[in-house]
Amino acid sequence: MNRRTLLATAALGLGLAFGGAASAQGMDKAKACFVYVGPIGDGGWTYQHHQGALAVQEAFGDKVEIAWQENVPEGADAERVLTQMALSGCNIIFTTSFGYMDPTNNVAGKFPDVKFEHATGFKRDHDNVSTYNARFYEGRAIQGHIAGKMTKSNKIGYIASFPIPEVIMGINSYYLHAKKVNPAVELSVVWAFTWFDPAKEADAAKALIDQGVDVIASHTDSTAPLAEAAKTNGAVIGFGQASDMTEYKDGPRVSSIIDNWAPYYVKRVGALLDGTYAQADAWEGISGGEVEIGEITDVVPAEIKAEAEAMRDAISAGTYHPFTGPINKQDGSPWLAEGQIAPDGDLLGMTFYVEGITGEIPQ
Repeated sequence: MNRRTLLATAALGLGLAFGGAASAQGMDKAKACFVYVGPIGDGGWTYQHHQGALAVQEAFGDKVEIAWQENVPEGADAERVLTQMALSGCNIIFTTSFGYMDPTNNVAGKFPDVKFEHATGFKRDHDNVSTYNARFYEGRAIQGHIAGKMTKSNKIGYIASFPIPEVIMGINSYYLHAKKVNPAVELSVVWAFTWFDPAKEADAAKALIDQGVDVIASHTDSTAPLAEAAKTNGAVIGFGQASDMTEYKDGPRVSSIIDNWAPYYVKRVGALLDGTYAQADAWEGISGGEVEIGEITDVVPAEIKAEAEAMRDAISAGTYHPFTGPINKQDGSPWLAEGQIAPDGDLLGMTFYVEGITGEIPQ
């Protein structure tokens, strides 16, 4: 799977920008459809997207019909599913994984009257394609601060899915903020090459624990890493990913990044109904409510909890950006000067580790 095509050209659309023509007229009733890369019961990424779909149903009642398909592989299968959805009367289709980018644009060209919304991608080849993302790296900064302060072994770990900028910027943010409070910290990254595979995710967590890692973050979709951490009787802690993963709140889960897609989904379907819909490119974070920080448990000392919450509030207020220089690239070359904030294009096209991380990004 080649997912390394996201380069700095992503800067073509950044932040929250709306363009193109609005829908000429509203609709009395709409059918909103969702394509999921995993099962809605994964407890993570897909679960949260489906909660957003259910929020649409609750917000509009019988004015909106929702439909969805789970476990759709990225690639040709996605194009087939999208075509079937368009033919079945879907007025708006949300495609919820990066690898759906090309299939979304391919099918959108054949169905100009259907609106397509693609999560975490950057291509909008047709007027009926919009993109949306969340600034997950903001939450990674907070997790990194906690990890750097909480580790006893000075070894922290990260389970990565695929080597795309969204994942790489999370790794970098996590490490930078751990290193800032603990100069002795070392980061180990295990690439699982899956979004959802509990067995692979568990194996990745075991590998990190065997290396002496005692704090684990993950960018995969199941609770398997937390389940492995739970077997260590408190020696290893971790974070909920995409969902709060509260079933581990009394164990290894000390906080979480929660993806809240409901406001965006309700807004976009509402715009379709009232006739104000326009092509969009959205990238919200903590301040916009799409990235939420789950409760920090009492396993974390009060002082560290207060520091993490203060960082959350500063990011939300816009007074702190997780990628503020000076920051060098892994090879020691300068990236950001003192006080310089990373441009969104650099982040959306990120294909490098920052200085201090060992190992290579898979090609």
